[in-house]
Amino acid sequence: MLDIDKIREIAERELAGSELFLVDIKSSPAGVVEVLIDSDRSVAIDDCVVLSRAIDAEFDRDQEDYELTVGSAGVGQPLKVLRQYKKLVGKPVEVMLRSGTKIVAELRSATPDAITLAYTEMAVVEGKKRKEKIEVVREYPLDEVKWTKEHLDFK
Repeated sequence: MLDIDKIREIAERELAGSELFLVDIKSSPAGVVEVLIDSDRSVAIDDCVVLSRAIDAEFDRDQEDYELTVGSAGVGQPLKVLRQYKKLVGKPVEVMLRSGTKIVAELRSATPDAITLAYTEMAVVEGKKRKEKIEVVREYPLDEVKWTKEHLDFK
């Protein structure tokens, strides 16, 4: 089985100084390794090929039997690293809280500990008979967040 730490080291070395960054590495007991990368703009297939070749060059296929896939962190996939959150600041996201509440909101900011979301909700306004839409800006600690995904609206 391939050493995940070594793969991480190779990937980070190869991606350093570029707008590409490592998102995740998954490995199965059967020797299937998936490396996910992302970018501040977009990930080209050539970027994946270059990284795949760099990782392959560090391992001996005669010694290790493995299947390596290098791909882009896809749209609709949960965010995993802070840089992905920062890339989406000012854009709509879907957030599932550990409590089971799902929120569609604009991501206003992201830190290693929390995200700030802005959304509208119906609330009772003093002196009014009916609920009105108000803007809510609230910070959520990341330990309360189950997952966050980029929100795509096809309307």
